[in-house]
Amino acid sequence: MSDLEKYISKRKKNDIDFSIGFDEGYAEFKLSEELKQLRHQAGVTQEDLACRLSTKKTAISRMENNSEDMLLSTLFKIAGALGKRVNINFVDA
Repeated sequence: MSDLEKYISKRKKNDIDFSIGFDEGYAEFKLSEELKQLRHQAGVTQEDLACRLSTKKTAISRMENNSEDMLLSTLFKIAGALGKRVNINFVDA
């Protein structure tokens, strides 16, 4: 385990607000990265996806760079535009 991983683990145990914020931030980052990967795998540009969703390329860029919250309905639209479905799982904290 790296020093950073040790620090994060210790901080999460001692600071509930940090723990919640860290986990939520990581989940949002992971979602943004997955959306970007799905788009790339589909061979679709940000502009192409924006056109399919009747939005602007900048909106797609913001979603992929995790700078805006996404509605569940938006995730369903993106998935449909890329020929995918959304599957949500809840896991123990």
